[in-house]
Amino acid sequence: MTSSAKFTVTPTHVEGVLVIEPKVLGDASSWFMESFNARDLSAAIGSDIKFVQDNQSFSKQWTLRGMHFQAEHPQGKLVRVLQGTVFDVVVDVRKNSTTYGKWFGVDLGAKNHKQLWVSPGLAHGFLVISPTAEILYKTTDYYHPQSEVCLAWNDSDVGIKWPLPIGIEPLLSAKDGQGLSLKLLPG
Repeated sequence: MTSSAKFTVTPTHVEGVLVIEPKVLGDASSWFMESFNARDLSAAIGSDIKFVQDNQSFSKQWTLRGMHFQAEHPQGKLVRVLQGTVFDVVVDVRKNSTTYGKWFGVDLGAKNHKQLWVSPGLAHGFLVISPTAEILYKTTDYYHPQSEVCLAWNDSDVGIKWPLPIGIEPLLSAKDGQGLSLKLLPG
């Protein structure tokens, strides 16, 4: 774990995934935080960060998005939640990685202010656990639909433990319902 005056960075057991907790200043009437600082985040990651695109999405409870990545033009992502709470998940799909096939999940929410750094080449997704959620993520490369790949959210070889209540099925897009198994991913 590293800490600065602006945020705390905690490495996870998946190579290239960091939980970032900004310092929140406030009182009973308001709060303030610096949600992004290129110099400090680059120092924490160990390389210069240059974001080229911001993406924002809104979803209802039990919507599951993912597990997405771009086989070509891989994107690093800084993910945070503006409203609500999600269970955010990353899977290492880099076949040459020491943590290949491993996953990490964390609750990201508007109230806990946590953010997640997802290195390029990792599959990313989330499950909305609050009534609704609004997510914002910065990317290090542009969206390239021709190289987008979807890992199956329920691949038994990966074994993600989604916090779905018994009897609840996730709301999936057609694309997310057609994800590939880890064994069939390109690369």
